[in-house]
Amino acid sequence: MVGEAAPAASRRPGRTGPALSRPRRLVEVQAGVDDRLRLPIGEFARVLGGGIVAGSVVLIGGDPGIGKSTLLLQMALAMARVGRVLYVSGEESETQIKSRALRLSPEGESSLPQELFLVTETDLSAILQHVDSLEPQLLVIDSIQTVYLPELDSSAGSITQVRESAARLQALAKATNAAVFLVGHVTKEGAIAGPRVLEHIVDTVLYLEGDPYHAYRLLRSVKNRFGATAEVGVFEMRASGMAEVANPSEAFLAERVIHAPGSAVAVTMEGTRPLLVEVQGLTSETAFGNPRRTANGLDYNRLLLTIAVLTRRVGLRLGNQDVFANVVGGLQVSEPAADLAVAAAIASSLRDRPLPADLALIGEVGLSGELRAVGQMAARLREAGKLGFRRVIVPQTVRRGESWPSEVRALPARSVQQALEEAWREA
Repeated sequence: MVGEAAPAASRRPGRTGPALSRPRRLVEVQAGVDDRLRLPIGEFARVLGGGIVAGSVVLIGGDPGIGKSTLLLQMALAMARVGRVLYVSGEESETQIKSRALRLSPEGESSLPQELFLVTETDLSAILQHVDSLEPQLLVIDSIQTVYLPELDSSAGSITQVRESAARLQALAKATNAAVFLVGHVTKEGAIAGPRVLEHIVDTVLYLEGDPYHAYRLLRSVKNRFGATAEVGVFEMRASGMAEVANPSEAFLAERVIHAPGSAVAVTMEGTRPLLVEVQGLTSETAFGNPRRTANGLDYNRLLLTIAVLTRRVGLRLGNQDVFANVVGGLQVSEPAADLAVAAAIASSLRDRPLPADLALIGEVGLSGELRAVGQMAARLREAGKLGFRRVIVPQTVRRGESWPSEVRALPARSVQQALEEAWREA
């Protein structure tokens, strides 16, 4: 009967023969070690988890002009001294890439590696043929939105083209064991353009962030199958390219004015790295009916929360004050542990009373005005001690795991009110 034949038609093809895979006991599986290629750029290697994993696919996004191509060309120049590299560009000519390479190489033409190959191509089929003939250890595609597969009807940059091109490059990486780096354009909202599945296909997703009016750039990991996520590398944009910043905390505090009202130092965590940043607050009596609230480098909603707590729980009169908050250096701080420093900076500006120069602040502010505990306190205090801070206000409820450094005096506080009183007790 016709009705009896329907179940047979619904069977998935290719499943009638013997299974190609075999389940294994977990205890029988050998734990391997990632086959990583050593990357001479330390901050880049840190974000990747220690080096470049052979056969991995890495996606790098960022705003136009932020330095993605410069950073990847620096990496290609460094890696070409130990292996073969193919740099594919769909946006620049070979002459333009050569000019940038000479700018990045202080010794000029003689210092350029012999194993770095350039090609300006957008046809992915032709790119795959170049890979077959050269057999590079590292492949750079700048950018994934410019390449296309000729057998697909859609244009380059479409959802279908981006998804299928990324899938082909992933299969290439796994088959040849070559590491593949893809540059991705971003939308107005800051997300990588194209389908969300693109971020699921690749092994690692990195974002290059920074204020175009500041010299510092942050390379942030938001996905990494071979290392920690939320790891951050810090670079400084110079005429000779991206320079590593070995001590970011010292760099972010370099222009800090001691004993200035409205200045506080927060100790934040970027991945596994503690960073000390200067938070500035400014209050000014408003000339309009509704006071302004402006946040630069901070979450706007958390600034509103902090102002509300200072008004209701601490008793500061901010209803007729314009409030401006800024993180120095172009850094974006989203961690709640910076709440207390923001509150202290605003209170310092309103009272026109500077905070002590050797004081740093750590703590998340709750709606009741309480200070909530944050993680990795020992690492934060060690970083503060290395930069000469001798007193750090911390939440009273923080749990002691490992021992805290002896050179830093931790001052516990249960509330924002108590923290502000403690800050000026010995000022």
